[in-house]
Amino acid sequence: MHFLKTISLVAVAAMMTGCTSTGGVRRPAGPETVEPEKALVLPPPGGPSIVSVVERKRGNGVEQTISLFTSSSVQGQNFLKAQFLGATGANPGAGNDTYRMIREGDIAREMARSVPGVPMATSATFLQNSYGPFGYASGRSRAGDTCVYAWQQIRSSQSAHTQARNFGMIQIRLRLCDARATERQLLGIVYGYTVTGTFDGDIWNPYGAPPPANPTLGQTGAPIYPDEGGYRPNTMPIGYEPAPAVVRQQRTVAVRRVQPYAAAGAPVSQAPVGPHVPLPNDDTQTNAIERSSEAPAMIQQTARPIGVTVPSPDCIGDAAMTADCRE
Repeated sequence: MHFLKTISLVAVAAMMTGCTSTGGVRRPAGPETVEPEKALVLPPPGGPSIVSVVERKRGNGVEQTISLFTSSSVQGQNFLKAQFLGATGANPGAGNDTYRMIREGDIAREMARSVPGVPMATSATFLQNSYGPFGYASGRSRAGDTCVYAWQQIRSSQSAHTQARNFGMIQIRLRLCDARATERQLLGIVYGYTVTGTFDGDIWNPYGAPPPANPTLGQTGAPIYPDEGGYRPNTMPIGYEPAPAVVRQQRTVAVRRVQPYAAAGAPVSQAPVGPHVPLPNDDTQTNAIERSSEAPAMIQQTARPIGVTVPSPDCIGDAAMTADCRE
């Protein structure tokens, strides 16, 4: 009997719960398109424009795929990928991403998916932009397009982690292929992009403590010159679509002078008609036209009206036989 009462109470509670449900529609966690202004990483001014931004929220962060303008025959889309890991509790149902260090095998697989069919060579030169060191690989397709794949991990030093702070991490990937740009021009995008996303709370700061001021400031024997003096290192150019240089060939064009026709009693003079436009197969050296001295002189003709002669009214009938009318 007690067991039957328990079942009845559970059934009543379930019915009451169903009656109090709001019936609202909830969208499951998944990728969604956001406005380009909400991109966590922005390309430099003059660089490739943003086509679309797809965002996926995680339980411990967020990641974005920022599609960029592409002018290349290589399969795939230019993109900037940004992954922010560290914040917790914002999206508990979206799953978490684990911290993964950059490994050579992982980068090779990423390049094979992002730049298919293009042999890529990893650069062994140590490079660093405003956010720290980064690596890149470059290659050229069969059609002559230049491709660059760059990777960067923004994270504070291990010594800062021992202080129970600065645990955030940002992973950035960049894929660029262009039919006209050079490797150095594409690499300038890595130096010029700006990370606009931030973490809530100092504990997730991925940059670490700000660097101290230059100790030579205010000291003697350490002159600082203006920018024109060249005391600052040269920066990479921003943007990779320079305007084509206008090449103008200086060609000698002969001016042809002709003898115009003159009316009776009018003076005859020489005047330039204009530059001679050469034909596509003409030789520049043979374009000059000189008037031969043996050319026949122009024959001056007396101007006379052209048309039908109308007789005078006095020269009609028998009067037409007079001498005045015959003249």
